[in-house]
Amino acid sequence: MTTDLRPSAIAGTWYEGDPRRLAASVDGYLDCAELPELPGAVIAVIAPHAGHRYSGPVAGYAFAAVRGLKPDLVAVISPMHHPYFEPLLVTAHAAYVTPLGEIPVDKQAIADLDAALQAELGYGLAPVPRDPEHSLEIELPFLQRAISGEFKLLPVMVREQSPKVAEQLGKALAAVLKDRNFLLVASTDLSHFYDQATAKALDSEMLRQIEAFSPEGIFQTEREDKGHACGLGALVAVLWAAKTLGAEIVKILHHATSGDVTGDYSSVVGYGAAVVLKMK
Repeated sequence: MTTDLRPSAIAGTWYEGDPRRLAASVDGYLDCAELPELPGAVIAVIAPHAGHRYSGPVAGYAFAAVRGLKPDLVAVISPMHHPYFEPLLVTAHAAYVTPLGEIPVDKQAIADLDAALQAELGYGLAPVPRDPEHSLEIELPFLQRAISGEFKLLPVMVREQSPKVAEQLGKALAAVLKDRNFLLVASTDLSHFYDQATAKALDSEMLRQIEAFSPEGIFQTEREDKGHACGLGALVAVLWAAKTLGAEIVKILHHATSGDVTGDYSSVVGYGAAVVLKMK
C-alpha cells in the first residue's frame, strides 16, 4: 500500500462512494451489455466519461469487451477539462485510489513516454498533483471490475487538441506499449447540449468516422461542425497508437444519450462505446 495517492475527486458524486454498491453497479452495467462477436484481439476501447448514472450503461459495453483480460499495463488517455497551461499532463502521484482500491502508476512507462514525446514534440508530460479531472478517473472502477488480476496505470490527460500532437502522442504510446501486455482506453463523450434528434445526427457522423478508423476524418468532422467528441485529442491519439500497433478494425458497440436516462430530450449529451481490434 502506498501513501502517495491521487485522491478521488468524484467518488460519492459521479459514482457510488461505497465499495459494495460501486462494485454492484459497475457489474450491473457490464452484465447488461450485449456484445456482438468480436473478430480479433482487443487492443483498445473507447468509452464515455459522464457520471455512471448517465453514461454507465454505454461504458458497460466497452468494458464488457475486456472482461477477463489480464493486461499488465492499461493506458487511459483522457481530455483535461480544467485550465492547466501544459499541453499533456500526467499524475504526480504513485497511485490512483477509488473505493475499490489502489491502482499503481507505472513510473517507468511514464518516463519512457515522456522521453519519446520530448524527442518528437520538444516537450513531454507535465506531472500535476491532486488534479480534479473526472474523465480519467471515471473509467477506473470499470477497469477494476472487468480486468482479471492487478495492473499498472499509464494515465495521460490531453489539453492540446491538434492533429499533430494527437498523432505524435499515439505513436509515442505505441513505442512504449509494443513489447508490453497492454490495453488502451480512450475517454470521450460525444455531442453536448443539442436536442435528441440533432445529437443523434451529429453522433452518427462522428461514430462513422471512428468506425472508419480515420484519425484525419475525425478531426475534419469536428472542424466542419458535423460531429463532436470532447475527448478529441485523446480519442485520436488512441486510434493512432492502435493503428501503429497493428489494429485493423474499429467496431461501434453502443450509442445512447443522457436523455435516454433522464427522459429530457431537449438538451442531451451523447455517449458512444467502441472497441479496436487486431485480427487474430
